[in-house]
Amino acid sequence: MRLPLIKHITEFIEQNDQDFVLEAIETLENLTECENLKDEELDVIGELISNLYGAIEVNESIRKGKPKKEALNEFMKRVTGSIDR
Repeated sequence: MRLPLIKHITEFIEQNDQDFVLEAIETLENLTECENLKDEELDVIGELISNLYGAIEVNESIRKGKPKKEALNEFMKRVTGSIDR
């Protein structure tokens, strides 16, 4: 996951609507079922999906009242902490 991407997507959600991101996730998840994709392409799609889900989580924290910077930092700490385990 990349914080700059998550931040960018979070800003998109704030300016538009979370439904656009959810529909993009559905589209990408459906695309992963294509048998003609290479492993590298699946990796890229998976990374995009992860960043989109991350932005949705950050957006939920912001909607619950957390400042954007704090929500982003807490999310990344949680992700980094789960990787280190």
